[in-house]
Amino acid sequence: MEIIIVILIILMIIAAIIALEIRDLLSSIVSLGSVGIILTFIFLLLQAPDLAIVQFVVEILSLVVLIRGTVKRDEEVYSKQKFLSRAPILLSLVVFLYFIVLGLKYIPQFGFPKYKLAEYYVKNAIGETGAVNVVASIILNYRAYDTLGEATVLFTAILGAVAILRKIGKIKK
Repeated sequence: MEIIIVILIILMIIAAIIALEIRDLLSSIVSLGSVGIILTFIFLLLQAPDLAIVQFVVEILSLVVLIRGTVKRDEEVYSKQKFLSRAPILLSLVVFLYFIVLGLKYIPQFGFPKYKLAEYYVKNAIGETGAVNVVASIILNYRAYDTLGEATVLFTAILGAVAILRKIGKIKK
């Protein structure tokens, strides 16, 4: 598994360099998005699904905002391009799909968690916390700061997307 993480880190570095060096703005955004998606897979491989979910949501939201701003600005340029000039985008899509399929192999089967700490939480949550619901006791007692951080990141990402995508208050040029 360590070799897979090293390969993914190398791919992240390559995608970041491509995002910096490529002239096409849309291809640069897609390349930048691949960095975040690969980081999501690294979080999954390191058994941090909560971080992977937050990273994935924030990455998708920021990609939507960036792509909308790019296509809206350069709509005339992209409508005149030929199929071959979109090849980097299609190649990136194929690479994304490959890594999604690769990452799905590492998700544990439902009902059989890999984590020893999860077994401890399930066995002792009600007795130690006094809560009636096991899930609520885990989220609010054992992992409260982590949950607060994730909620803050999601709220900030949504607030940023709303601020950028809203139509009221924009200055018309």
